Amino acid sequence: MTVNSEENKEQSVQQKCDNTNVGYSDLYPGRKQAPIRSWWSKLFLEEKLEQIQKTKCELNVYDCIKESPAVKLMMAALKSSGCEIDIGRHISCEVCDKAVTGGYDPQLNQIIICQNTAADKGRVQSSLVHEMIHMFDYCRYNLNLKNVDHLACTEIRAANLCHCSFLGAVTGGTASPFKIKQMHRNCVADKATRSIMAVQDVTKEEAIKSVTRVFHKCYNDLEPIGRRIRRNSEDMKKAYLEASLYGYID
Repeated sequence: MTVNSEENKEQSVQQKCDNTNVGYSDLYPGRKQAPIRSWWSKLFLEEKLEQIQKTKCELNVYDCIKESPAVKLMMAALKSSGCEIDIGRHISCEVCDKAVTGGYDPQLNQIIICQNTAADKGRVQSSLVHEMIHMFDYCRYNLNLKNVDHLACTEIRAANLCHCSFLGAVTGGTASPFKIKQMHRNCVADKATRSIMAVQDVTKEEAIKSVTRVFHKCYNDLEPIGRRIRRNSEDMKKAYLEASLYGYID
């Protein structure tokens, strides 16, 4: 799951974590039933605005699949693992809770891109790669997302490979000039902990313990990208060019 890292969203995540009745459908309400439209929302054309968002999201998804080296690499890695993605079947643009920008639904084996929070191509790309790592883990390693350690591992891997950077770590409060060496590891652990709390009914202490138990093994597992992608770098292109060495791209 791709947790929105903006500071003003963290309160929403924490409120969900404190609610013992929180389930997957609370973050992705369209998964279970169609929304009931009030006369007020119809008056202000909410449905049409959502359709505009959805169309923009789908165009961004299509562009990322055609242009993004990291997305193309993940598509190839999934295909080589026997889990080829059909864009119409396995990727869905939907309205989500404002705390998240994407998600992975293991029951439908489907990636969710949040059309209301992943509003630009950069966020769509980041969410796609993140959720494709979850899909890859589910396909290749028989991931059980109800097992908190399994969930911790795939969240560590996704944050490690495509999300954390110095700027992101500073923004999240996990880095300072006095602990630069540990900043990336701390950012990954923090993001994984918050993601676990957002989707499972566990305390922060339980989430941290789970992340700690599996951190070393999962942090050092760089499949299938092969390197940690740094912001504003050539890492995506390099990873794509190296993919043939690992049999992901012919």
